[in-house]
Amino acid sequence: MREITFSEATLEAMAEEMSRDERVFVMGEDIARQGGIFGQFKGLPQKFGLERVIDTPISETAIVGAGVGAALAGMRPVVDMHFVDFIGVCMDEVFNQMAKIRYMFGGQCTIPLVLRAPDGIIRSAAAQHSQSLEAWFLHVPGLKVVIPSNPADAKGLLKAAIRDDNPVLYFEHKALFPMKGPVPDGEHLTPIGKANVSRPGRDVTIVSYSLMLHRALEAAEKLAADGIDAEVIDLRTISPLDKETIFNSVAKTKRLVIVHEAVKTGGVGAEVAALVAEEMIDYLDAPIRRLGAPFVPIPFSPALEKLVKITAEDIARAVRDVCR
Repeated sequence: MREITFSEATLEAMAEEMSRDERVFVMGEDIARQGGIFGQFKGLPQKFGLERVIDTPISETAIVGAGVGAALAGMRPVVDMHFVDFIGVCMDEVFNQMAKIRYMFGGQCTIPLVLRAPDGIIRSAAAQHSQSLEAWFLHVPGLKVVIPSNPADAKGLLKAAIRDDNPVLYFEHKALFPMKGPVPDGEHLTPIGKANVSRPGRDVTIVSYSLMLHRALEAAEKLAADGIDAEVIDLRTISPLDKETIFNSVAKTKRLVIVHEAVKTGGVGAEVAALVAEEMIDYLDAPIRRLGAPFVPIPFSPALEKLVKITAEDIARAVRDVCR
């Protein structure tokens, strides 16, 4: 199978969906002139024109508001946030408008809007350009939240999100854009709401997503040398959350470790841990462990930034503790 980068996979998804459906268009800051700061929109203006690849003013509220209006009018907008950190500017449009309109209109309308938001720690981008904020939206009914960890799912989840009649937040870790991986040719969709068992195992379940999925797989290889067989689950979607895959794994392994780059407090790991504690506690042979960033802003200093990152060795150490 051919290998392309995460960025190329999302670009391919956009081009295919824009060719398939003339209602699909994309808008955001510097995406036509610059091709996106990670090259994820490069070439689209030349292929589809500036009426479907739209550079916007620097106003996140206006960008998302226009997207909501376009979706209500029958279009299928893809809105780029540049950095997830800027999503706070337009929060009313996100959680009070796009998340609630279909419900408030009694299902008489749809909101087929995709909000793309690059996130995560990369190269000392500091406190306002390095956050992972996905847990905010896990708490909002009416939103679907997807977070791919590899090029194949980057393409498959983006295509599925564009075709969905509900608003979808699509988080893409900045460090993943240059990562290469196998991507099938032709039509490729990844189902929203279905986790993937990235590595089968019998001794412990590691649940993760996005960039940390790769750290979890690295940890699993380290643990295998110690005789610990870890099963690694890639959530891919955090809303809706695939409880069945998580529960089936925990029933088998009897141990659970959850890992994400986002702040540990109130994170996705807390929700997964609570679900397992409520419904699967009789299966557990050890306490649940969560790994996440400490409750601090992301530092600019490279030395301090390194201290808030979760490493493969951190994960392996936590797994050894629960397997002891």
